[in-house]
Amino acid sequence: MNRGFGERRGLVLCIAIIVIVLVRGTVAAATPLSFDEAYYWLWSKHLAWGYLDHPPLIAFAIRAGTALFGDTSAGVRFVPWLISAAASWAVWRAGAVILESEYAGAIATVFFNLMPMIGVESLAATPDAPQIAAAAFLLFALAKVAETGRGAWWVAAGVAAGFGLLSKYTAFFLGAGILVWLALVPRERRWFASFWPYLGAATALLMFVPVVLWNAAHGWISFAMQFGRVGSGGWTLRYLGEFLGGQLVLATPFIAVLGIAGIVAILRSPDARRSRPALLGAMIAPATAYFLWHSLHDRVQGNWPSFLYSALAIAAAAAYGDVSGASKSSILRFSRRFAVPLAAAMVALIYAQALWGVVPRVRDPVSRLLAVGMDRVADDIESLRAQNHANAVLTTSYALTGWLSFYLPTHPAVIQLNERTRYLNEPPPPAALFAGPLLYVTEMRNDQATLLSTRFTTVIPLAHIARYRNGATIDEYAVYRVEGPKDEPLAQGK
Repeated sequence: MNRGFGERRGLVLCIAIIVIVLVRGTVAAATPLSFDEAYYWLWSKHLAWGYLDHPPLIAFAIRAGTALFGDTSAGVRFVPWLISAAASWAVWRAGAVILESEYAGAIATVFFNLMPMIGVESLAATPDAPQIAAAAFLLFALAKVAETGRGAWWVAAGVAAGFGLLSKYTAFFLGAGILVWLALVPRERRWFASFWPYLGAATALLMFVPVVLWNAAHGWISFAMQFGRVGSGGWTLRYLGEFLGGQLVLATPFIAVLGIAGIVAILRSPDARRSRPALLGAMIAPATAYFLWHSLHDRVQGNWPSFLYSALAIAAAAAYGDVSGASKSSILRFSRRFAVPLAAAMVALIYAQALWGVVPRVRDPVSRLLAVGMDRVADDIESLRAQNHANAVLTTSYALTGWLSFYLPTHPAVIQLNERTRYLNEPPPPAALFAGPLLYVTEMRNDQATLLSTRFTTVIPLAHIARYRNGATIDEYAVYRVEGPKDEPLAQGK
């Protein structure tokens, strides 16, 4: 009877996970792109082994999805959504191995999918999506190393780490976590004398070599941008609370409490055979220490720790299943009871806001982040472009460059005059485009018409266009007619 009950619970959880993933896919197909996604979509039109902001994997993923489903939200997000389903499988298997329980693995996967961080970042076509999946598969491979003692799993770990490095540079923290695990767990130190971990590391680094070569050919520009953030700014407590509060919301408070409780319980365990659970704390520690240190100098963007959430979900499942431990603390009992309902409600609210704007609010952050209402803005800009016989559209923001490139009906050339290093892999715009009239489109809060007047003889205001939803203004744009380039319009925009 107990076995049948356990099987039924597992089946219910499996169905719940499938439903969550399918709902996420539906939302992905039905909602407009964020400006970052549109920007990465531009990358996918000019594939290379590196870009200013990140390694290239998201561009290849978007290219594969749009090859199947066209330049649509579904096409752009298909591969990130698909690998989020694969990541769910990896979390389940990793949780089952680490916690030695299929049910615990299933609970970890439910937590993983219901945390807003994963519900959003695994939906969107950003570098976080493949990095989250790579981290989950790396955790699974390392769990199998601990379970089986077979060295071949280190090669699988290396492949996963390689995909992580091709997604975002923060994947290097996962390598630091592996070193912490090997150093601190006595039974795993034997691997230092084996060639298998070094083979795995070599596999990951070999996969990363094309990114290094691209950077070398472009003055190390991407490395300089990302690694230049390390140690920037003076000491301040301004961002610490923002970072901690943001992660509390993105994990949801009760799952965060369970995750921290699970890590603490693991750290307190003196049992050397518990090397599998110790893996969770080791993989989380280096990146968390860095983000805490960084928050004492500068802002930590909310999505940066997203690749740690697979380990956090498994740690939360460990505390969730520890009924005896939970019974000693009212906070843990409360968290255990309400973790899933609260997380499900938060993700449902985020999805409902993205789809329908159910919470009316001027400057709604979800609608502002997504291109809600941008189709109407694009139609108005297209009409102005036709009326003025403009050859192309100029911008001074990568957000508008991506959105207008994606949403303008006739897909004219959209050229960002500044920050030209974002477009190193694209051919330069033909000089003939600047011979006739052009439109300059800008957010009114970031209007740089004065910059345009230094590069063109004529800059004439044409229109103000509002982007709105349910009667509330989300953003406002100014449109100018521009003519008569002075020298090279892009020369000062590098």
